[in-house]
Amino acid sequence: MQNNLLFGTAGTPHGTKKKGSVRGVEYVSEIGLDCMELEFVRGVRMKEDKAQSVNVTARNSSVALSVHAPYYINLNSAEQKKIDDSVERIYQSASIGSLCGAESIVFHPAYYHKDTSDRVYSRVHNLLNDLSSRLEEDDIPVVLRPETTGKGTQFGNLDEILSLSSEMEKVQPCIDFSHLHARTNGGMNSFDEFKSVLSKIEDILGKEGLNNMHAHVSGIEYNSKGERNHVNLEESDFNYMQLLQAFNEFEVGGLVICESPNLEEDALLLKNSYFSLD
Repeated sequence: MQNNLLFGTAGTPHGTKKKGSVRGVEYVSEIGLDCMELEFVRGVRMKEDKAQSVNVTARNSSVALSVHAPYYINLNSAEQKKIDDSVERIYQSASIGSLCGAESIVFHPAYYHKDTSDRVYSRVHNLLNDLSSRLEEDDIPVVLRPETTGKGTQFGNLDEILSLSSEMEKVQPCIDFSHLHARTNGGMNSFDEFKSVLSKIEDILGKEGLNNMHAHVSGIEYNSKGERNHVNLEESDFNYMQLLQAFNEFEVGGLVICESPNLEEDALLLKNSYFSLD
């Protein structure tokens, strides 16, 4: 059993007595979790002084942080202003997230609209390459993590995300296993299928791709078009135990962020279930 797999919540846990990321980080540690994803999904509103406070609290609490950038991102918009705004939202997420001590910036990259996968891929690749250079020039030491998406209309299947990650040093995947399950209309839900995903990651990104994984897990509802909404693990058909067994077999390390509606309950369920494995 590897001890370098960290479990935590997508945002401040519900049981946190006072609002805010600082108290959320403290509460994550108090209940025995290891990490938290700062949710900038409605916009990057955190100020620099607050970010510094989050950083100090996270270090003192030994809680690893990541960031989820705003939902309003589409690097394949037909409108140039929306593309420019999307890039700026990722940049601002990275800037404030880095001050918080976060190393990974997660985002949903784009929609296909009526374009081919290759055309969208080329556009997303070029934009992320330019953004990575800008972040490096500004000494913002983060990794950009485009996320595997849950609907067929969204750019971000497993192959697209892994290919982007293999071609740019500062781009690595966020593997949302529940999205993979929903996107395939109930597939990607067995031990062998989870192993196939992890094998592909290792083949394309090397062992480091498994040692420093960023994963999202939750219960999920879906239909023929893919993801509908997140639900609690026990209310879903998502086979989280076999995913954890695959993590164990491949000695996966990194962050596992739970996005179930009950947040810390399912995050603790995942952690406790993982460490109960032989």
